Amino acid sequence: MSPHDAGRRRVHRSVATGLPLALAAALVAAGTATAAPYRDVRVIRTATLGEIPLGTFSNALLPGSVDDDHGVKLGGIGSDIYPAGRKGEYWTVTDRGPNGQIKVDGKKRRTFPVPGFDPAIVKIRVCGDAVQVIDAIPLTTSSGKAVTGLPDQQSRDEAPYTYDAKTPLSFDPNGLDTEGIVRAADGTFWLVDEYGPSLIHVSAHGKVLTRYVPKGLGPTGADYPVVEALPSIFLHRKVNRGFEGLAQLPDGDLVMALQSPLSLPDADAGDASLTTRLLRFSPRENAVTAEYAYRFDPVNVVDPSEDDTSELKISSVVAVGGDRLLVEERTDKAARLQLVQPGRRSSILGGPWDDDTTSPSLEQLDDPATAGVPVLAKRLVVDLHKVDGVQQKIEGIARVDHDTLALINDNDFGMTDGAGAFDAQGRLVDSGIKTTVVYVRLPEGL
Repeated sequence: MSPHDAGRRRVHRSVATGLPLALAAALVAAGTATAAPYRDVRVIRTATLGEIPLGTFSNALLPGSVDDDHGVKLGGIGSDIYPAGRKGEYWTVTDRGPNGQIKVDGKKRRTFPVPGFDPAIVKIRVCGDAVQVIDAIPLTTSSGKAVTGLPDQQSRDEAPYTYDAKTPLSFDPNGLDTEGIVRAADGTFWLVDEYGPSLIHVSAHGKVLTRYVPKGLGPTGADYPVVEALPSIFLHRKVNRGFEGLAQLPDGDLVMALQSPLSLPDADAGDASLTTRLLRFSPRENAVTAEYAYRFDPVNVVDPSEDDTSELKISSVVAVGGDRLLVEERTDKAARLQLVQPGRRSSILGGPWDDDTTSPSLEQLDDPATAGVPVLAKRLVVDLHKVDGVQQKIEGIARVDHDTLALINDNDFGMTDGAGAFDAQGRLVDSGIKTTVVYVRLPEGL
């Protein structure tokens, strides 16, 4: 569909800000890069989300959920983007909400200035140079309670604190750090989560139907069904680096991407590794059917300004026909899109690399291919860092048509780290970074 034609369906209600709100208010070896025609890639459209107070937004969905938004505006919806069927309309999803880090006595504390925030599925329309919110669906438990973005397991996640890092907050067994999103043919949604890591099936109205987690996780207290169906090796995910990318293949199967390499056998090995993993999940079988090894390019290839390998992440995975996937390798400043085609014979599921006693681990191998690992072959499609007009921290990518992509950034709700994130009155000192959708045209198409 053409990105120039914005949907014109009338919106019946709007929030106080005036923004509409219908809710109530030929592949090459892995690790190598081919010459890509990114010099001819161009931005053809840019649109920005206006300011909607986070309290207004959240309380319209779940009255009373937010008592003080500390001046934070709606943001974070760029955790992923998925076509909604009409021209210019997309489903997006927020992450766990505004959060930051403040050092206290030399140690970083994770802050949640709006602890009542409920992650939400947000439907947007790109109209001219504006991003409009036209609908939103709150995530809820089986009994209709809010699913907060607070960490859910004290033994595995960072401890949450108030906005000033002075007062501890409670862990929430229902908490989710939602990221990727796709919509199934029956109108339900699939999301992925960084905490578990987990795959989440959500009803059309936002109720969590099932949360699939790694075997052996042993979560307790959740007010929704939890099924241990993912390989136990994923228990070794880095803190806050679980699943972030999610794609839906034509047959309905899902592919989820681990954001960063597993910490195997320890954190140092994970931080130094270039090998992460993808999982293929069958909703028909309610089971993982394949696992793939994915090899990042060196960090200074992805981002010439960066020398820390641990900054590499996969933030988006997009189905582009058949079993082909676009995979986004990024740092916070740069991103490159790679084309892969995972096949059944590339699967490492159930083999030695799923055994955490294997030594060296998959993550420790300097060249997994020489050790007999069927690493996914990939081809560079575009280096977005070299395309004028593309914003930083791209986390969501959607295929608009055969030669056009829609990109959306995560603006972190305008938050920054450090004690200066809020003023003396406890109001946010906004970073000024806006949620932006950018359309990029590829000369060769996909």
